[in-house]
Order: sequence, then structure tokens, then C-alpha cells
Amino acid sequence: MEDMDVKSTTRSPADASSRPDRRDREAARRDGRQLPEDDIRARIQQLTIRQQRFDRYLASELGVDAPGLEAMDHLIATGPATPTELARRLGISTAATTLVLNRLEEAGHIRRDRHPSDGRKLIVTAAQSSADRAYERVLPMIEGVEELIEGMSAQERTAVQEFLDRLVAVYDQATG
Repeated sequence: MEDMDVKSTTRSPADASSRPDRRDREAARRDGRQLPEDDIRARIQQLTIRQQRFDRYLASELGVDAPGLEAMDHLIATGPATPTELARRLGISTAATTLVLNRLEEAGHIRRDRHPSDGRKLIVTAAQSSADRAYERVLPMIEGVEELIEGMSAQERTAVQEFLDRLVAVYDQATG
């Protein structure tokens, strides 16, 4: 049984469950073999790890914590927001948002001004200098991704887009 190759541990493509089951995958890992979709699964995992590493790098470069980086990302990407709007986007309480904004303001990353049409509200804006610093660090990655995309054929782009759309749907479904 230990000498079985990958083909013998997977189901035939005609079978409705042609994916190797958990036992097949575990046996292949123990034997140092890699099943075909494990290659994609491993790459997705590596991409996730790299994204987390990049987020930590960017937070460190900007001198913010993870919640601060997420708030900055929203403010830079979508523009000024009220603290309540920002709390909703971040999925945290307004009290927690206030703490995040206090730290960001102390570090000079944001400013809070009176709302132009409702003087009772505040509007939070990312400081241009912080947005510029973030962009300088993100730009090489953006350019690298653009270069990869430009080098793909239309057929490759379509396949990757369809796969990523389905992957996003899996994540969305998992998080409700």
C-alpha cells in the first residue's frame, strides 16, 4: 500500500468525487508525494502567508498596528469617512474605532475635521504624507502584478479570473 503512486490513490475523473479525499492527501504528504490540487492549494496558502507578511511589513514601515493599517487602507482607498462609517467598514465598535483613530492621529496619519454639512459630526481623512508613504511601499507590488497580468494571454487571464472569482466566492460563503 505504501508503494502506491498518486494515480492509485485518487478517484477516476469519471467519478463524481474525483478529488482525493483527506486520507489520500494525508498519505501523500506522509510519503512526500504531492497531489495535483495540493500544488494549487499550497500556492494559495503561500500567497496568504505572503499577504500577511506584506501587511506586517507595511504596518511596521508606517508605524501602525494591524487595526490602524486596516483603517488607513479604507481611508486611502475610499476616501474620508465619519468614525461611525469607518467602524462599520472595519466591523468593530465605535469605541474601538475611537482608540484606533486616537493612535493614528497621535502618529500624524489622520486628521479629524468637522463634517462640511453636519457640524455635529467629524470626518476622518488620511494624511497625504502617510498615504504617499504607503503608496511608495505598495507601488512595487502593484507594478509587479500589472507586469504579470500584461504577460498573460487572454485565455490565461480568463482562466485565472474565473478561478479567483470562484475562490472569492468560497471565502464569502465561509464568512457568511
